[in-house]
Amino acid sequence: MTRTERTDESREARSRVVVVGGGFAGYNAARSLARAVGDTVEIVLVSPTNYFLYLPLLPEVASGVLEPRRISVSLADTLPRTVRHAQGEVDEIDLAGRSLRWMDPEGRHHTTTYDRLVLAVGSVHKLMPIPGLSEYAHGFRGIPEALYMRDHLIRQIDLATVTDDPEERRARCTFVVVGAGYTGTEVAAQGVLFTRDLARARGLGDDAVRWLLVSRGRVLSGLDEHLGTTADRVLRDRGVEVRTGDTVEEATADGVRLRDGEVVPTRTLAWCVGVRPDPLIEDVGVELAEGRVVVDATLTVPGHPEVFACGDAAAVPDPGRPGKYTAMTAQHAERQGKLAGRNVAASLAGGRLRRYRHRDLGFLVDLGSTDAAANPLHLRLSGLPAKTITRGYHLLSMPGNRLRTATDWVLDAVLGRQSTQLGLVRSASVPLDSSSPEVPHHPRMPFPPERSAGDREATGDRS
Repeated sequence: MTRTERTDESREARSRVVVVGGGFAGYNAARSLARAVGDTVEIVLVSPTNYFLYLPLLPEVASGVLEPRRISVSLADTLPRTVRHAQGEVDEIDLAGRSLRWMDPEGRHHTTTYDRLVLAVGSVHKLMPIPGLSEYAHGFRGIPEALYMRDHLIRQIDLATVTDDPEERRARCTFVVVGAGYTGTEVAAQGVLFTRDLARARGLGDDAVRWLLVSRGRVLSGLDEHLGTTADRVLRDRGVEVRTGDTVEEATADGVRLRDGEVVPTRTLAWCVGVRPDPLIEDVGVELAEGRVVVDATLTVPGHPEVFACGDAAAVPDPGRPGKYTAMTAQHAERQGKLAGRNVAASLAGGRLRRYRHRDLGFLVDLGSTDAAANPLHLRLSGLPAKTITRGYHLLSMPGNRLRTATDWVLDAVLGRQSTQLGLVRSASVPLDSSSPEVPHHPRMPFPPERSAGDREATGDRS
């Protein structure tokens, strides 16, 4: 028997665990499982990209503070070598046959069987039936969208500089963000600083830029009041128009119409309203609650002891709020992922499964420059102390690229930001209704061809 044959035979004898999703939950599930079982179990991680995206720092990519590779942490470089990455999108799960089908970046389909399955597919944009929303708004869930947003902000200021029409100039210098949660608040806070610097450098003046943050509720609603109050104050001090209790009723190529009837001329509409579980789970055939997979306290799917779910796609009972499910946050996803990995290992070894418990350690919001809001261990901080805590937390939480990220922060503090348009991602390549924040590029899903300026004008493409 050859060495290769012995290796294949050994692989066949091992149990196989498939983790679907490479976000906070899936990444940590694969890593904790690998550490628990070593090479005694075959672990396959299926995700559309070969990196883990540290989503909390995405606004800093869009505003030119960080390069995109800083928050794109390589799976191969940071996960144990026992984890095998299958790059692709899962499109079918057969619970009865314990198998799943996935498509690789070149459009080829593969079928993989499993002994244990971890569903950590995460979430996608939450859409609403607003006329023109899917055509003219852009979301904020992945590297392509952040790169597009960065280029778009620079482009609007550049085009505003050369136009002789004052109405067009005002529209291009007006930026509307819908949703005052984590993402929307940080996009507005970082974006106003970035575009104001761009406008000043191009001679447009400090007051040329206008930002609106539109939200049904207060800023950072649902979090500690200190965080929302601090963020609201910082935004208003920077000149951001915070429109709470308001919403967008219609989006067009030339602007948006708000609930009160006001029409705001703009070429920029950032949709940061929230997220919903990935639609993949709707067809799995398990019980759902609030669109999420129902699990017990051990993250096991009832009726399917071989299936675990965690993160945004799982309705995990919140021990601190009886009758409620844990919030769709990175903190919960990371902790649940780690527990899912440990419980899968325990289930394979016949051990005891642990229940999900958590302790609220506080929240952090980075508001750009030297501003931030934080309540670590319920200690209310703002300004530079909060900023120091916030950046320290991010560096500790990132599974890689810490030194490179810290270096970018230092360079941003002492040097001006670069304003080069890379043109790598065009508007049509980041549709708001995409089912996944990271869509692989393959022959069946080609990036659309670039269009001329005349085509963009005719179709309302504001790229």
